[in-house]
Amino acid sequence: MAPRAPSHAAVDELARIVEIGVEIADTEAEGPGRRYAIWVQGCPMRCPGCCNPELLRFDGGRPSTVRSLLERILAAHARTPLDGISLLGGEPFAQPAALAVLAEQVQAAGLGVMVYSGFTLDELRAKIETGAEPGVARLLAATDLLVDGRYLRDQPDAARRWIGSTNQRLHFLSDRHHLAEPAFGGGETIELRLVDGELIINGWPWGKGLPPSREDGPPR
Repeated sequence: MAPRAPSHAAVDELARIVEIGVEIADTEAEGPGRRYAIWVQGCPMRCPGCCNPELLRFDGGRPSTVRSLLERILAAHARTPLDGISLLGGEPFAQPAALAVLAEQVQAAGLGVMVYSGFTLDELRAKIETGAEPGVARLLAATDLLVDGRYLRDQPDAARRWIGSTNQRLHFLSDRHHLAEPAFGGGETIELRLVDGELIINGWPWGKGLPPSREDGPPR
């Protein structure tokens, strides 16, 4: 399958910068189907038991233009057909302007967009009402499936796949992924990769109902 060309977007929008912590080009452990997962760098929250404390700082990421990131996603899709992308963090809604452009381009290429956010949907809508962060409305409009709410270490979710704690909610904001809802009741997926001599683990390696005992935890 040949990758589609990006849909029309202003040149300056495709040049916007996304601060990235980690990328995995093909995973089945971060949402329904095969996905390109992007953990963005930087988060304003400090949840105890945070999955990736190294992604909290806003100055520790690797900058990438939307254009370059989109090219990598489409190239991965050409190698192995993907169902969509998953945006994790860090906090995706801390970089809404650039990620909104990316999400729109991904949807235009026929892929879905799943976003994990520590903000609740009500909090995001309150941000939209103030008008202070116009990128928030645009990113939310380009989100097919939202998992919202802060990670609560003392409330591990033993019933749902790909979800960290019981307070977090699934919002099917389009029809794209609603048929995948039963899959959230399955067992967790763990993936291990050896990259340049470093072992990379994503998924939920601590097991259902067993919260991590340290301040760091699984990638959620």
